[in-house]
Amino acid sequence: MKPVRYGMIGGGQGAFIGGVHRIAAAISGNWQLAAGAFSSTAEKSKASGAEIGVDPGRTYGSWAEMLEREAALPADVRIEAVAIVTPNHMHAAPAIAAMEAGFDVIIDKPLADTLVNATAIAEAATRTGRRIAVTHTYTGYPLVKQARDLVAGGQCGKVRRVMVKYTQDWLSRASDLENNKQAAWRVDPAQSGDAGAFGDIGTHAANLVEFVTGERISEICCELNMLPGRLIDDDGAALFRLSGGGKGTLTASQVCVGDMNDLQISVYCDEASLHWRQEQPNTLAVKRRDRPDEVWHAGGNRPYLSPDILAIQRTPAGHPEGYLEAFANIYSAFAKQIRGADVAGDEPGYATMEDTLSGMKFLRAALESSRQGAVWVTL
Repeated sequence: MKPVRYGMIGGGQGAFIGGVHRIAAAISGNWQLAAGAFSSTAEKSKASGAEIGVDPGRTYGSWAEMLEREAALPADVRIEAVAIVTPNHMHAAPAIAAMEAGFDVIIDKPLADTLVNATAIAEAATRTGRRIAVTHTYTGYPLVKQARDLVAGGQCGKVRRVMVKYTQDWLSRASDLENNKQAAWRVDPAQSGDAGAFGDIGTHAANLVEFVTGERISEICCELNMLPGRLIDDDGAALFRLSGGGKGTLTASQVCVGDMNDLQISVYCDEASLHWRQEQPNTLAVKRRDRPDEVWHAGGNRPYLSPDILAIQRTPAGHPEGYLEAFANIYSAFAKQIRGADVAGDEPGYATMEDTLSGMKFLRAALESSRQGAVWVTL
């Protein structure tokens, strides 16, 4: 497949997620970074482009300049897609402008800082006919997809209860905000939006629930908390109800001391339960009442894995494969759609507009519920 030429907005010096996107795109093998507007200042953008190795003539001082000048290039030279890796408040304007300029868009989660801006992005995608993907990373893991297949195939029975948690400790001290670019924008509602930890990692947890169960979160009862001096939530927990009748609990916190990046999900069905943990991503526990527990492994040509799962694995059995490869699976699937190639399985391989709008509605409901004293709110 001919690589998709893309330009990046954001992700320059001092940024974390931009480098992850570039590495994932490179691992996927079907993307080529051709241009960029890597910072909010022209000087820093140029310096970042030089470090990354982008042609100085296609390293731009602003995203508006990049879109205008790239659109004027010959069709076989200009970029074909835009990756947006800015703080949340800077998602909507460049995403909409990119689609209006004729480019497809891949954007870091959450879709936007507010549901209003997220809806504007979705409307622009419909109006322009452009494709857009959102990088909810954890759905790119092979065994997360296998868990989805097991639930969808009926082997486990009807979903009764889901327990999901995403806990970190990197914001657990006041000093964690000092000279920390990544922390600064996440605790600033002007850049992050009204949600803090729930927007940053709670959306991952909610997306994982909906992806694995195949059901939408329909109602939520939520309490959000923050350390003294903070302006938006850094901790929270919620009860939720699923569209199919199941119930669940969701915890998202960035102040749980001792937890690094502990995303875990357990799905309890009529006949079996499934258990997956991001810090041990190559194993999936399948438990039943009247049979020995099973541990399913990713890697290698294991016949119990679905064919579409085997197709996205990159390493032999026993070799670590995780976050970057999962990210790369999302990039790879989106490039295949742009090129019109078939994607194996029952889902496109990335979060769609419907998926991410559901996540934004989840955030709105969580905030509304907490502000009213943890009442039930319908999404």
